[in-house]
Amino acid sequence: MKRIRFLTWIFALWAFVALGLHAAESESLAQRTLRQLTERQRTLFEDAAKQGDNLEAESFRSQVQDLSHSYERLLQDNPKFAAAYAAYGYLLCKVDMRKQAAALLLKANQLDSDIPLVKNQLGNLLAEDGKPLDALPYFLAAVKLVPNEPLYHYQLGTLLAEARDDFLKSGSWTRPALDRAMHEAFRRAAELAPARFEFGYRYAESFYDLATPDWDGALKVWAALEEKAPTPIEQQTLRLHAANVLLKQGRADQAKLLLNTVTEPALQAQKQKLIAPPAETEKK
Repeated sequence: MKRIRFLTWIFALWAFVALGLHAAESESLAQRTLRQLTERQRTLFEDAAKQGDNLEAESFRSQVQDLSHSYERLLQDNPKFAAAYAAYGYLLCKVDMRKQAAALLLKANQLDSDIPLVKNQLGNLLAEDGKPLDALPYFLAAVKLVPNEPLYHYQLGTLLAEARDDFLKSGSWTRPALDRAMHEAFRRAAELAPARFEFGYRYAESFYDLATPDWDGALKVWAALEEKAPTPIEQQTLRLHAANVLLKQGRADQAKLLLNTVTEPALQAQKQKLIAPPAETEKK
């Protein structure tokens, strides 16, 4: 679930600037301090990402420690400030202090049960710790609080797809119900964020995850996605998926015509797998 956590962090860096804060004219000292801390936090990690392998580890560690001390002072003076617990929890998540981060996020959730970012990150931590059944209520709560946030739908779909066996073994889900929920979550994410190519791609992939796939529907989604692909290699990658679907439908002649248009050298190995004899293709 590492991809999920990364997406959430980028989203949170910006969202926490506004979390728990009001208009500048009514901003309290604690709110102003939190805003300044989250801005420092965002800048610190953006700069670290830009530096990459050239990052000065000791300087970075020192700045993180200084931020931590500032958060602790803020919380000492404002022990019921939910947004500050949440922002500090995100900082500790980023530096992989997971146990401490979870404690802070749970405290934030206790103080204010309507912060979707907190619900979402608690779900992430539980999912990454191999506890998908415990994670699910938090993801569902985030979706309920902000139904038009595509990231939350995407992460819900990912949880249901990656932990399918756990959910089925629990006895609380049937395969058709799980498939519907997973597929709808990815569909909703793609619908809400049409410019996010990765969301659309994962929705198209989710047809493969279904016990009873709607291959006609899958073809339409892959075709629509190809129109948005920015480069020839991405367009032809999507064409390979469409050809794969055609083969699954027994439409080999149409698949062959489509495969003839895949000319990118980097895709030839994948193309050859689809040109394999029907029996071999079926095993794959």
